[in-house]
Amino acid sequence: MNTPGTSVPAGTTTSGATEVVDPDYPVTPVPLHARKSFLSLAVVLLGFTVFTPTMLAGAQLGAAFSLSQLVQVILLGSLVLGVYVAVLGWIGARTGLTTVVMSRYVLGQRGAKLASVLLGGTQIGWYGVVIGTIGDLTAQALEWESYPSRAAVMIAASVLMCLTACYGYRGMFWVSAVSTPLILVLAFWVLLRSLEEVGGWSGLAEVDPSTSMTWSVAITTVVGTFVSAGTQAPNWTRFARTGSHAVLACAIGFLVGNGLMIFFGATGAMTFGEGDFVLVLYNLGLVGWGLFLLFGNLWKSNADTAYAFGVAGAELFEKPSKLPFVVGGSVIGTGLALVGVQNHLVDYLVLLGVFIPPLGGVIIGDYLARWRAGMPEGLAIAPFHWVNLGIYAVASALAWTANETGFFVPPVIGVLVALVLALLAGRQQAQRAG
Repeated sequence: MNTPGTSVPAGTTTSGATEVVDPDYPVTPVPLHARKSFLSLAVVLLGFTVFTPTMLAGAQLGAAFSLSQLVQVILLGSLVLGVYVAVLGWIGARTGLTTVVMSRYVLGQRGAKLASVLLGGTQIGWYGVVIGTIGDLTAQALEWESYPSRAAVMIAASVLMCLTACYGYRGMFWVSAVSTPLILVLAFWVLLRSLEEVGGWSGLAEVDPSTSMTWSVAITTVVGTFVSAGTQAPNWTRFARTGSHAVLACAIGFLVGNGLMIFFGATGAMTFGEGDFVLVLYNLGLVGWGLFLLFGNLWKSNADTAYAFGVAGAELFEKPSKLPFVVGGSVIGTGLALVGVQNHLVDYLVLLGVFIPPLGGVIIGDYLARWRAGMPEGLAIAPFHWVNLGIYAVASALAWTANETGFFVPPVIGVLVALVLALLAGRQQAQRAG
């Protein structure tokens, strides 16, 4: 992990020895000549997080909190998520590596398979949630009753998203560049319509909660909306030319973009009783615009998701190309959608908010302790780094306990415990090696 594009992970070869098969460099550092501009990176990450299913999580919050409390919950949760992702994004820019390949240094050559399964598997689950949401909302808009009609939409949408992911960074950039501005304009317009329904901001502030939710669960839900994808932010920030570009792009995407989508969903629930702007548009009689928002938004976001599990699969099986894993994961995700995985979204988000952040915490702590000054070329990596694997297990157990008992904020506990323990263990190892 020297300067970007100079180190080579164990188990890989340079292009001088083996021709690079995949231009997105899934298992090797992104070379300097392949790095992207800040604008390009910001467009991709903002397009990733402007994601309509996030509104469904916001709807759960909107029904449980007053406006002032809602804003506080979203700000706190988005801040936790944004800082966490920005640090990982900075590391990705410094190393030029994906999260799962960085995990080889942290968890060991074989231990890193845990990260590949955990991150790749959760992204396949998200992919299924999105495909299922597309099928259900399209059927609702067009008043289709038959299951085969919904299934056909799911399969067709999945094929389109899979093909976009196969084109890699370039395909995701152009889809995001076209659809994200249009979607944001439409979302803000519907927000104004929502305010008209309740008499402005003062009327919105007077809406009483209809359900209850603890603050720890609420913040965990906000973090959980994108903590799995955020942990894989290096998949995209490794294309950044500088660490500062990566940090700022992550802040725009995960702090601003994700926070806005949660807020939009919450206000929709408070005014129309619907958390998804697609359904709000349907209620306003704008079925065509609703379908545009649905397909434009979920197309780009799910292409990013397919890309993420594609590079995770490439690391898991130590292959130089992501393509077969993009296709295979898309098939599995579509199968999950066909059996209704989208109906269990909130429970899924809480689960991600508990078990994913400790992995990022271990990576951050170990990097800060051992690798900031660079990693020697040709470094032999042990099959398992048992200390860091144990730290992940302890941090995950504490986060799960916090979630079960309602103590503090489980994702924060998971990240901080993992980060501090990995930092201390890494420094001791560095001192012994020195």
